[in-house]
Amino acid sequence: MKFIHRFAYYLVGLVIGLFFVALVFSGKDTRCNYFPNARVLNDLRNKPFYYSDKASMILAEKWIDTADIKNTLQFGDVDFDQSNKELKKGKLYIIEGKTIKNQEVTLKVINYADKAILEDIIKK
Repeated sequence: MKFIHRFAYYLVGLVIGLFFVALVFSGKDTRCNYFPNARVLNDLRNKPFYYSDKASMILAEKWIDTADIKNTLQFGDVDFDQSNKELKKGKLYIIEGKTIKNQEVTLKVINYADKAILEDIIKK
C-alpha cells in the first residue's frame, strides 16, 4: 500500500475519532482542575457562599464589593502555608487577590462540607 493511501486512512480515522470526542464532551460541564489552587477555588465557588457579620460590615465600607470577592475567588492565590487548618468544624483558607481598583486584599474563608463562609477581608 502506498504512503498516500495509508495517510488517507489515517486522516479518515482521525476525523471520525475527533467527531466522537466532540460529541461526547460537548454537552458536559467538564473542568480540568489538576492543581491544588484551582481545586480549592473551584470548590469554594460551587458551594453556597455566605458572609459573616464582620465581612458584611467591611463590604459596607464601599472600598470593596461582591464583584471583587468573586473575582478573587476566580483568580486569587491560596496561601497553603496558612490555610487548610481546622476551624469551627471547617477548614480555613487564606486567599490573596486584588480588587478592580488594583488594591491587594486577603480573604479568610471557612470551607464546610455544604457551604463556604467569608469570615474576614483584610486590606493590604
